[in-house]
Amino acid sequence: MGIVVVGLSHRSAPIEVREKLYFPEETLPAALGKLMSYEGIRESLIISTCNRVEIYAFVQDSAKGVDRIKQFISEYHGISREALEGSLYVYPDAQGVRHTFRVASSLDSLVLGEAQILGQLKDAFDIALKTKTTSTILNKLIKKSISVAKRVRTETRLAEGAVSISSAAVELAKKIFGDLTGKTVMLLGAGEMAELAAQHLLGNGVKNIMVANRTFERAEELAKEFKGDAIRFEHFPDALVMVDILICATGAPNYVVKRDMVAKVIKDRRHKPIFMIDISNPRNIDPEVDKVDNVYLYDIDDLQSKVDVNTGGRAKEAERAEVLVTQEVETYLQWERGLDAVPTIVDLREKVEDIRKRELDKTLGSLNGITDDQRRAVDIMSQAIVNKLLHAPLVVLKLAAAAPGAGDNTIAVARKLFNLDMELKRPVHCRAPEQPAEEKAPATPVTRKDVC
Repeated sequence: MGIVVVGLSHRSAPIEVREKLYFPEETLPAALGKLMSYEGIRESLIISTCNRVEIYAFVQDSAKGVDRIKQFISEYHGISREALEGSLYVYPDAQGVRHTFRVASSLDSLVLGEAQILGQLKDAFDIALKTKTTSTILNKLIKKSISVAKRVRTETRLAEGAVSISSAAVELAKKIFGDLTGKTVMLLGAGEMAELAAQHLLGNGVKNIMVANRTFERAEELAKEFKGDAIRFEHFPDALVMVDILICATGAPNYVVKRDMVAKVIKDRRHKPIFMIDISNPRNIDPEVDKVDNVYLYDIDDLQSKVDVNTGGRAKEAERAEVLVTQEVETYLQWERGLDAVPTIVDLREKVEDIRKRELDKTLGSLNGITDDQRRAVDIMSQAIVNKLLHAPLVVLKLAAAAPGAGDNTIAVARKLFNLDMELKRPVHCRAPEQPAEEKAPATPVTRKDVC
């Protein structure tokens, strides 16, 4: 029995393949229900994003479990096993635990340190909880992975620093204005990169967006998406007086924003600063604009340089994060190994409690004239004696089970020493009249699956 992770990501498969295996969120409950119908799948969770599709499962047999999961993916999406094999990866047992922690901590993401994947993992977990396809093992695994991700963010600087052109633009804008709340942005041109930058700015408090484009219909379309205002391209110089942040990406072969134009705008704005981002190729803002007081101009090379510096910094922080993940994997595996001692602990407690109650009943039955309070006192004393006697062997069992390689022998010795796999013959006074004593066959040793 063990944990397995089967899936694919941007590292193992192109977008064309990932699209074919995608699970829309509304289909996940039914997909999980279907997966649980496959033999040997005890717990399951599916995470499906644009960059990865992964199935996390606790299975009765690792090799058979992986085969069943691949069969499920093939049958659910109508894709042959042969077509899948080249793209799917498999992480069993400790590798699966490590992979889960790395995914949650964004160490396996396309962009190191991005926060989106943790939210996606939480959403997938929430759906699995509501569908009741997770239990002791996966619940612990995912909750632990969330705490590991938080530790990585707290103890490293993995998430600091912009690592995309659009996020770098936002970072620089914050340095100039501090708080972006209520600032007005103009998109001069409606290219994809300008649109991404606008999305990042909206997510950081920007309120108003104006869109100017040579094709007015496209300006209207994009403005509607951002709940902003479309203006005709020839009117943008007049509108600049209201703009705090200008994102320029027109695709024009020459400068469309010039020094004299901006100098007039700054004067009309009473010298309030303007942040300008020229992400056009070739550039559309005259570099001389940067010489105007209170104008902060950055081109795509400036932004890329900042991205490169931050990316290098994140790579160094990722090394520290990997060390934390390794520590947390061992902590989780100790807990998981410790589960092997639970059935023996339960059996031992039940056996000792049965003996305690029988002996207590015999003793109390032979005492005449004692009060209820005295009976309770004797009962409490017998419980205390049992707990104190059991404390040391139970601690040893738990510690031995958590240590790699030592648990099985210790558990076997404990079961033999306390005769847990052979039921004692029932005492004569407990048998029904005229009923011959029966000796039960040795009980099957309890395994971890019985606590899951």
